[in-house]
Amino acid sequence: MDSDTQILIDFNQAWNDHDIDALMSFMSDDCVFHTVGGPDVMGSTHRGREAVRKAFEAAWTNMPDAQWLDGTHFVVGNRGVSECTFSGTDKEGHRTEARMVDIFTLRDGKIVVKNAFRKNRPAQPVK
Repeated sequence: MDSDTQILIDFNQAWNDHDIDALMSFMSDDCVFHTVGGPDVMGSTHRGREAVRKAFEAAWTNMPDAQWLDGTHFVVGNRGVSECTFSGTDKEGHRTEARMVDIFTLRDGKIVVKNAFRKNRPAQPVK
């Protein structure tokens, strides 16, 4: 396995560990994060380490039990893909479970762009 693919595997694990410092250790100083939803064509865009850090932390604030499961990862050139099943419960008790893909741009062993996509599946009340 190449080192860039290992970065994506370790990055996925840091999400599941809810470890913001580990997550940010994978991000470049000029990093960009495009969220799965938001008002713009790219969802919501966060630029720079502090903005990306806050956006990443919001995932756990909004869904404290969030997990990214069954990940598969590959890299071709400077582009990487991670596919997984996202699951989490929001503060109102609605559960989201849907397949998702992150598309990455990598440079010098760091993630420069994380572009997230998720199936548009309605949240379900927890029974």
